[in-house]
Amino acid sequence: MLEKDISDFFTYLKSVNTSQKFLEKCYHKNDIANASKMSYENSYRFLYYLEHGLHFYDTGNSSSMVVKPILYFYGMVHLLKACLLTRKPDYPENTTMLAHGVTTRKRKKQQYSFLQDEVKIQYKGLFPYFSQHLFNIKHIPFEKINMEKLLISIPELNNLFYFHRNENAQIKIGDLHSKLLHFPNNILDTYHLTENKFIEKLSKFLPNFEKTQLHDSSFTLKLSSELIPSSQGPIYFHGDHHAFYLPTNRNNFMTSHEVMHHYLLLYNLSMICRYETEWWGDLLHTLPTEDYPFIKHFLSITAKKTPFLLGVFLLNEKEG
Repeated sequence: MLEKDISDFFTYLKSVNTSQKFLEKCYHKNDIANASKMSYENSYRFLYYLEHGLHFYDTGNSSSMVVKPILYFYGMVHLLKACLLTRKPDYPENTTMLAHGVTTRKRKKQQYSFLQDEVKIQYKGLFPYFSQHLFNIKHIPFEKINMEKLLISIPELNNLFYFHRNENAQIKIGDLHSKLLHFPNNILDTYHLTENKFIEKLSKFLPNFEKTQLHDSSFTLKLSSELIPSSQGPIYFHGDHHAFYLPTNRNNFMTSHEVMHHYLLLYNLSMICRYETEWWGDLLHTLPTEDYPFIKHFLSITAKKTPFLLGVFLLNEKEG
């Protein structure tokens, strides 16, 4: 399942007929009553959510960095709503679900650091709603979280963290279409766990497996089935390397989905674009802090990766 598979699948969905058939299959799979009727009623809405969402991304790709976060954020929101229609045909059930589901704190005018900025999760709104219904995360594992921790969860930023911090934020543990996951023994030190406890910690996030010791310096897990590139924590998918990565430090071990992290980052950046114009202008024109390379690189990654990951979700709904 690669980028071209997702692109082809989005093309397949670009008609009312195919969207209706796709939704009907999703509704039957999820035991939703009146699947045929509901899929017919939602087919245009689903199609327009996809079409408008991808158009926001295309426009963002050709736009100045000044407005990219806003365009990518609303592109993501439209794609999320399309995904929600596959499981919640009555979405939105009430107006509280139309809120973003997250807030930003007041910013200090001086010494502000994006990497250390935080967002706070709300009990109602789109963020907790899609986290539950798309990724089965009923309880968000954090009440607030800073931007650096969210960025660390994105494997494509690993090199940038290495250049800035002189250490890897994540390590590669396996390849797409392989059933083998490899772990260096020294990861046990950063997690402060024995090998058995470490494997036990990971086991709930993996298909059935057996352990095989290959070298003195590492151990390997052989899975019963291949991992799919969904990027569900704690194992995240590197889209450029077609590989799976794990945070190197236990403090960055998270079980939330990477899509959730992109949403929070884009929400915060889109708010900065709109309401912190002076800081945003200084960032783009004078490049004063290390925030700039992280934000710039993140925007180039999320432009491709968020549509890909949500496309993976939709394709899995069809094939599941």
